[in-house]
Amino acid sequence: MLDEGLCCRAWAMKGVLLLVSSVGILLPSVGSCPKKCLCHPSSNSVDCSGQGLSKIPPDLPPWTVTLLLQDNQIHWLPALAFHSVSLLTTLNLSNNSLSNLAAEAFYGLPHLQVLNITQNSLLSIESSFAHALPGLRELDLSSNSLSSLPTSLGRPWKNLTVFAMQQNHLLHLDRELLEAMPKVRLVLLKDNPWKCDCHLLGLKLWLERFIFEGGETDGAICRLPEPWKGKDLLSIPHELYQPCPLPSQDLAPSLVQQPSATQQDAQKSPENSSGQQDPLECETKPKPKPTNLRHAVATVVITGVVCGIVCLMMLAAAIYGCTYAAITAQYQGRPLAPTRKSEKIGSKEPMELMDTSPA
Repeated sequence: MLDEGLCCRAWAMKGVLLLVSSVGILLPSVGSCPKKCLCHPSSNSVDCSGQGLSKIPPDLPPWTVTLLLQDNQIHWLPALAFHSVSLLTTLNLSNNSLSNLAAEAFYGLPHLQVLNITQNSLLSIESSFAHALPGLRELDLSSNSLSSLPTSLGRPWKNLTVFAMQQNHLLHLDRELLEAMPKVRLVLLKDNPWKCDCHLLGLKLWLERFIFEGGETDGAICRLPEPWKGKDLLSIPHELYQPCPLPSQDLAPSLVQQPSATQQDAQKSPENSSGQQDPLECETKPKPKPTNLRHAVATVVITGVVCGIVCLMMLAAAIYGCTYAAITAQYQGRPLAPTRKSEKIGSKEPMELMDTSPA
């Protein structure tokens, strides 16, 4: 009986050892940790920061919820760059060399809530950015080279609460983009070369309503034009903003009817000759009337003057004619009486002759 008990215990120990060894063999294949990274299964986080990486590690554990990739040398994100870690909620890509993002770089991350891409060299972002990240709550794009943002995201960013765009090259920011973030409560805009002209009036009006409703912002400090340099956008009165001109509507007739004159004007303009024309430039002077309109006005004026002169000449001729007719009638009427007397005298002369004639 004792030998049988010992045998059972021995077989049980062998089974436990076999189970442990099999689990040890299977675990690396299921949740292996990339080289140069530190994996923390207890917090579902992977730390690959400061390792000189030039691309996203291909063998990230599928259970990863927090991925730290800051302080590396990643310069490009291909499409579906994070498809193997679809459970991500936090992604830090700050202080890399990112200059471009593929249109579908963040596709496959429906649970991502925090995205940090600060201190990179991004030049633009796609309008489909919101489609890939519907659950995003915090977006930090500070310290990049963004000179413009898409006018529309295509769909509302319903969950976004923090939107940071500090230290970029933004001159203008479309109001429609901000209105696609109904839940945003913190907007950071400082250290951009804001051009406080008519094109920034929409941002001013949106910020005023945003602050009134309890939102927080660090303000947009104007760098251009010179009179508003260093002043907060919100401190400039509304009355100083004029509606932006619509050159496409005003100049369309002249472009169709007189293309040669338009081309000459375009060649003479300093913006076209230097090649640095600002498409968002707000005109401070009133726009000249189109050439065809000026010609029409001149024609009307000249025609009116000529018609007036002709009318005056006709009036003078009528007055002269009437006066001449009156004078002529007056002088023609005077010699009528003597002729009648002469006729009477003439009628008497034959009688006298008859009396003096011999019987």
